[in-house]
Amino acid sequence: MAPPTMPDVTDPRPVSIVPSVLPADFSRLGDECRALTDAGVDRIQWDVMDGRFVPNLTFGADVIASCRKHTEVPFEAHLMIEDPDAVLSAYVDAGCELLIVHAETSVHLHRTLARVADLGAGAAVALNPSTPVTAVEHVLDLVEMVLVMTVNPGFGGQDYIATMEPKVRQVRDLADERGLDLDVEVDGGIGPATIAGAAAAGANVLVAGSALYRDPEGLAHAVADLRARAEAAQVSAARGSAPGRGAAG
Repeated sequence: MAPPTMPDVTDPRPVSIVPSVLPADFSRLGDECRALTDAGVDRIQWDVMDGRFVPNLTFGADVIASCRKHTEVPFEAHLMIEDPDAVLSAYVDAGCELLIVHAETSVHLHRTLARVADLGAGAAVALNPSTPVTAVEHVLDLVEMVLVMTVNPGFGGQDYIATMEPKVRQVRDLADERGLDLDVEVDGGIGPATIAGAAAAGANVLVAGSALYRDPEGLAHAVADLRARAEAAQVSAARGSAPGRGAAG
């Protein structure tokens, strides 16, 4: 039998544009999911907030489940909640193919991530801006993705924290050194002025919210524009010429 194929870590990973639905019209979320699908997004992120870990309250599993029939694209649940273990199965049952838990909320992170996998979903782990990469260094083999927050979680429309880019690079380099098939996601303040810096640093999954919805040419143009900017930044970074960075998304 041939030995298993190791992932190629020399080429840029495919770019994924993932909208947050926080800026959407909550009274017609099903239609909003269909519009995002038609615009060419790769998956949809649900920012699940409990009003305790972050100062906001958003979607329960039932709301997400009600939207599942409106689109075929994958869902990811970003669980910004104090006790993710209590609700993991509910969000998988709601149709979320990927669950993101915060390193700051999981007392037994290995156990939590293993439970996500046991439920049949992909596991990912998120880091707040002040949390170091060392907090997830020993669970990288259990996850499909690391999310580096580029704002403090809780609200949409915040300014991008550009000083997180070295942290993104640290995660990307660590994964590549270990030969891990790992995506790196950034979330917060991503827009035309900031996406290049994040992508050049090594992020290939880019979460955008406000920037998508305020594009005067519509969602499809916004998605295509962000994807093109990210892919161009990957090429520039591979050639050793990092693009300019912006301060707000």
